[in-house]
Amino acid sequence: MTLTQLENLVKINEDITNPEHGVYYDKRSIESLLDYGLILIDKPPGPTSHEVVAWTKRILALPKIGHSGTLDPQVSGVLPLGLGEGTKALGVLLLGPKEYHALGRLHSLPPKEKLEQTLDLFRGEIFQKPPQRSAVLRQTRTRTIYELELLEQKERLILLRVLCEAGTYIRKLYYDMGEILGPGGSMIELRRSRVHQFSEDNLVTMHQLADAFATWKEAGDTSKLTQMILPIEHALSEIKSVVIRDSAIDSLCHGAQLAIPGILEISPGLGQGDLVGVYSQKGEIVALAESLLSETEIKDSTKGYAFQTKRIIMKPNTYPKSWRTSPPPKEE
Repeated sequence: MTLTQLENLVKINEDITNPEHGVYYDKRSIESLLDYGLILIDKPPGPTSHEVVAWTKRILALPKIGHSGTLDPQVSGVLPLGLGEGTKALGVLLLGPKEYHALGRLHSLPPKEKLEQTLDLFRGEIFQKPPQRSAVLRQTRTRTIYELELLEQKERLILLRVLCEAGTYIRKLYYDMGEILGPGGSMIELRRSRVHQFSEDNLVTMHQLADAFATWKEAGDTSKLTQMILPIEHALSEIKSVVIRDSAIDSLCHGAQLAIPGILEISPGLGQGDLVGVYSQKGEIVALAESLLSETEIKDSTKGYAFQTKRIIMKPNTYPKSWRTSPPPKEE
């Protein structure tokens, strides 16, 4: 199965991959998935995001797990967790939108027309100052509300669906709306229903994860656990891609920049400055990089650097070393 981000790429060159090194991204063993995996946890209200990470570490007996997008203790919903080396790819999810379903209470019952007018004021780009209890500096900043929909109203209770830019405070959104409507408003309950491309469709509870891990350890059955852990490459489906030769992989894993001769395929419409995922021919994520050239410039060039490595994800020595170092200077 081909990753969506690796479909319909522009061919720059051709090569074959050595089956003795690396592994096709969708053929990883359970041990490899635990090092290059992604789990979409259904966070319950109560624990902090850091507590959920700590519990997952204990359940899976892993030293390194990270989360993307902190949820307050009382907030439930989608919490992506990266496993092992997969934690290095989670930052990409912060670039995309978040969706929330929020229940709030207005301190007075406004006319329906005035409520709709107020909602319309908060669609598009807004100014927002983080609340006092927040992890960021309390400075007024702009955030974009892509969609704001009134799903249901029962007297002073209103249920909203909010699709917004990362870093938007929904509690503050209710507060600001209440200030415009008059007596005020407050949020009662909040659930995150989407992070970038990930919705609630494939969420896993902590109990389900613990049960699946125990089934693997006690009975050797990996079927449940492999359904819960996605290859980390799925987190990168919304950014552009470049596929490279086997011979170029290990040098990137040691911090080198990607030169034209190592490139096999690129995403159409690639522009200078674009963030890309760098992949092996087997679909494994190698690194995140920034494009130094456009699609046309890469196609017209035969040498020079095309991508600057930003984040190395694959472990060094996964593929054999094919690059040469300069010999030491001769002593006179």
